[in-house]
Amino acid sequence: MAILTAEVISEFDGKVDANKLVYAPLNENASYQKTRVYFIEYAGKVTDAEQFVKRTLVDSYAEDVSFGCEPVLSGFAFFIDYGMKPGALDLEREAILASHRGARDKAMEILSLKLTQRIYIFSDGGVAPERFIRDVCNSAIHVWSVTDANDRDVA
Repeated sequence: MAILTAEVISEFDGKVDANKLVYAPLNENASYQKTRVYFIEYAGKVTDAEQFVKRTLVDSYAEDVSFGCEPVLSGFAFFIDYGMKPGALDLEREAILASHRGARDKAMEILSLKLTQRIYIFSDGGVAPERFIRDVCNSAIHVWSVTDANDRDVA
């Protein structure tokens, strides 16, 4: 049993004005960029797990994938990882697992799967994560964490 972390980023989407994430305009200049992160606990070879990710979870024409725990972007003030609470209906997760269960040639077995959206926030200072958490995350269905540029969990 092993765990594979895969972060998927669009090759065409760059940094965007962070005001698009919040309900009221920010007082600071800030931008953001989104990625998807998959945490897959599996039984089998790492190469088979990576091939599953590349074949099933990545659009090879428009996206790139990075394996490992290091963030794919740099220069950010912080990033927010958010996903569905355990027990909440996660349709993307269920579709991935159903597709894998129905596959004919399974070289590895998925034991558990966790999906998160990652929002990198770029700012020269001043902008706080609480504002983004309030406007992006829904406490009824989401869990989240905030990590600063020094790899410290701050919320």
